[in-house]
Amino acid sequence: MAVVSRATQPAGDAEGRSRREAAGIGALILLRLSAGDATRADLQRDLKAYQPSGAAQARAVIEREVEQLVSTGLASRTGSRITSSELGQAAVAKLLRGATACGPWIALRDGPLTLLALGADPADGKLAKSLQSADALRAMVVQSAFGLDMDRALTLGKLRTVLALRALERAFGGQIKTALGTGVGLAPKPSRLLAAQLTRKPKDYGSDGKLVAALAVEHLGTANADPDTLRTHLIRRWAEQVQLPAGAISNAATAARSGAEASAMPSLDHLAPAAIVQAPPANDRGPAAEAPALPARPDLPGFVRAVSWAAAKRADGWPGNRKAFICHVFDEVRAAHAGWGLSEIEFKGMLAEAHRIGGITLANADLKDKRFIQEFEKSAIQYKNTVWHFVRVEEP
Repeated sequence: MAVVSRATQPAGDAEGRSRREAAGIGALILLRLSAGDATRADLQRDLKAYQPSGAAQARAVIEREVEQLVSTGLASRTGSRITSSELGQAAVAKLLRGATACGPWIALRDGPLTLLALGADPADGKLAKSLQSADALRAMVVQSAFGLDMDRALTLGKLRTVLALRALERAFGGQIKTALGTGVGLAPKPSRLLAAQLTRKPKDYGSDGKLVAALAVEHLGTANADPDTLRTHLIRRWAEQVQLPAGAISNAATAARSGAEASAMPSLDHLAPAAIVQAPPANDRGPAAEAPALPARPDLPGFVRAVSWAAAKRADGWPGNRKAFICHVFDEVRAAHAGWGLSEIEFKGMLAEAHRIGGITLANADLKDKRFIQEFEKSAIQYKNTVWHFVRVEEP
């Protein structure tokens, strides 16, 4: 029986979903037994959080899956105690890619199993230890959701910058790469506002930690970003996508019991989990947001042309020194290209990128005329060590 992804199952197939849940519990039982023998009551206590079904049905599923594991040689039973067999331990070692399975169940659950559910290396002890931090766990959930590197948990500031880059790429329809990803560019607050465009309801979350927590909650569909809640949903999702190949294991167990060579053992490659998340397209909101497709966005040259036209229309000053408030340019671009659906923070991020590559020139105000204080405030873009307020009009 091969690994099954939810995407391959017909919509509304309740019976198929029930079979997948049961098979996932079988994999979790095998993992739990690798941490020490257990009674059925122990298994019910330790694994009930990963079964969406009712208590009575959950007990029945565990009973059935224990019998399946015993009958296929993956586990054995002595009185009320159930123990993982040598074949079961080999299957777990393959599943965990060499991670140590011995020790308390809670250590296996919160370390290698959580990494496995995230799509990271379950044998990475240093990474497993870092997940004891709530911020690191939330960061890893978001990194997994957006297809980022999983070799370490990014700091909240670094992750916010990377997400701002993803949001900027999306604003340009996925048609650019930018230096924002190197950690330079927009100041923390505008960078965070830009990254927040990846949430279902963009807003100022006030801190990088709250932004990352919100994205983690959206991705897993949990009620809160509590570490135990996140781990439970991660493992439950992983279990829904894993099946133990009972037939192949049974054949191998028969061969092993008859004294066949070790080469008769199955490769167990099919015990690897299905991918839980995939890297979203650069112009996607992210895997948690079920929103309509974004409207067509301009490429960089098209954006520069639109900004240059709008700035020339709204500029003040004398020849050679004509400038337009950024807020006025935004009003003109939004009116002329309503189909782009640009938010103000996206527009400002795109302006900063266009300035960085030399497509347009932004300028700051040395002296602020108090008559236009609202325009100055609405136009401000914090970038590195300066604040811009104007788009300069280049005279022909």
